[in-house]
Amino acid sequence: MPGCFKKTLFALASLVSFVSFILIVVAMGTPKWMTGKILCKTGADLVNATDPELVKFIGEIYYGLFRGGKIRQCGLGGRRSKFTIFPHMVKKLNTGLHVMIIMFLCVAIFFSLVSFGFCILNAIKVPYRAINGPAGACLWNFLAGGFVVLAVTSFMAAVKLHHLTERIANFRENVFRFIILEEHFEDCFWICVASATAHAVNLLLIAISGIHFPKIKTKTEEVNVTAEDIMY
Repeated sequence: MPGCFKKTLFALASLVSFVSFILIVVAMGTPKWMTGKILCKTGADLVNATDPELVKFIGEIYYGLFRGGKIRQCGLGGRRSKFTIFPHMVKKLNTGLHVMIIMFLCVAIFFSLVSFGFCILNAIKVPYRAINGPAGACLWNFLAGGFVVLAVTSFMAAVKLHHLTERIANFRENVFRFIILEEHFEDCFWICVASATAHAVNLLLIAISGIHFPKIKTKTEEVNVTAEDIMY
């Protein structure tokens, strides 16, 4: 049976792994990875809008991995619309990169659950095989955190290098052209960053669990029995 200190650390690590699993699932299902402001360039050019008038042509956009929405402002008031990435819009994006982001997160979910199971196992008993012990728990946490980092990095590449926001904003826009004024990574993106950080914390906890602290031994005084003590 593992010691009390080791049990506590692995119980905490299992909780962190489960929280990471929940965070990834929530992030994937929420359409708030990115928000931004979009300018209706075509409408603004048609009326030669100056700076004070540009407000009438600035809309908003938000999206996640599967769906999103936008407010079009082309001089005639805001028009709200919602869209889904699959199955139509993904053809206009970098399909391979977008699918890879989703695949990375799905694999991270799997490894988070495996990490949760291994941490529970190590909190209950000392496994006979090394791969089932702290080494295995470290491996699964490293893989889970690594795949989340790959997903986050790929999403940043899609936004910054492949102009993901601009492509989504101009999807099925035959008359008007939109340009991006501002874009911000939102809560769901940072939730994934928090998930990767959670697995890094788990690696630290597992490393601490392997430290062998020296036991404090109390020095017992030696009792010298003399002949006089025996007489009395």
